[in-house]
Amino acid sequence: MKLSVCMIVKNEEKILEQCLNCVKEFADEIIIVDTGSSDKTVELAKKFTDKVYNFKWCNDFSKARNFSFEKASLDYVCWLDADDYINKENLEKIKKLKNSNNNADVYMCKYGMCFDEQNNPQFIYYRERILRRNLNFKWQGFIHEAICPVGKIEYTDILIEHHSREKSNSKRNLQIYQYHIKKGEILDARAQYYFAKEYFYNKMYSQCEKNLKKYLKMPNKFMPNVIDAYITLASCLLQKNKTEKALDLLLKSLKEIEPNAQLCCKIAQVFILLNKKQNAIIFYKLALNCDRDEKSGDFICKQYTKLIPLLQLTYLYFKQGDLKNSYKYHLLCLQEFPNDKAVVFNDKYFKDNGFKQ
Repeated sequence: MKLSVCMIVKNEEKILEQCLNCVKEFADEIIIVDTGSSDKTVELAKKFTDKVYNFKWCNDFSKARNFSFEKASLDYVCWLDADDYINKENLEKIKKLKNSNNNADVYMCKYGMCFDEQNNPQFIYYRERILRRNLNFKWQGFIHEAICPVGKIEYTDILIEHHSREKSNSKRNLQIYQYHIKKGEILDARAQYYFAKEYFYNKMYSQCEKNLKKYLKMPNKFMPNVIDAYITLASCLLQKNKTEKALDLLLKSLKEIEPNAQLCCKIAQVFILLNKKQNAIIFYKLALNCDRDEKSGDFICKQYTKLIPLLQLTYLYFKQGDLKNSYKYHLLCLQEFPNDKAVVFNDKYFKDNGFKQ
């Protein structure tokens, strides 16, 4: 397998070299498309490749990415962002894949983000990462862009780390959506969901609520996004101190969707706010039984599958005076997360008060 790595960049001088030092280890061709940098991004990119191109920014990430794919010339294309990182173990996995006789059309790789203090990703999902070039895959969506995988699809255990950095313009994405809507473009379900989420990120809760309700009435929805839409709607209601309404919404959502760990934790959180701790215990226990395979399509946040429910069960049983069960869940948490600050704090408390394993 010969591999073209394609990237779109803008003002990435602080992080680009770290990414490209990984890329050079496995790429047979590096394509860099700059969308209007005012720093030394282009200069740095040219240290790694002579295939550096300019693209006039048009508020459309898919057009920029498709432009980068068009410049590729080898068997397969791989996309990366400047704030992506690949460690040595996963670089070796990519090299092994390249040297294999496998002939898939799409290779799905794990995408990890939200790292803990030990640099372990707490949020993992699969992305279409390496694609056969002659099938002419196209990016879709002017923001939160993606490719629809078709053909022979293989899931790998390759992990790409995404260490996202603070954006100077937190409203950039929202403004891009507003630009396209003003032009008369109609949002499909996926775009409508992400548009609503941008209002939430900008603490514009009424607008978020309005647009998520519109999304939930649309056809062709992606179930993980539906689950998150209900959780986000509940969060909007909680911001308005409408706790009972938030609980009603979340419980009614269970008629439409299967419970996942994050949804169960959210319901439990609301029960705590309503001082119904026994109900919260039930849903935190349910969260522990909702650990889903990453290949299910769900966006897996490990904190909700284990850390949060175990910590909260430790706390809730403690508040009820049930120290036996509190200690039981603490030990389970200690086994999984021995270096977490809250777990360390709890462990010191239990040891200081004579509890032993």
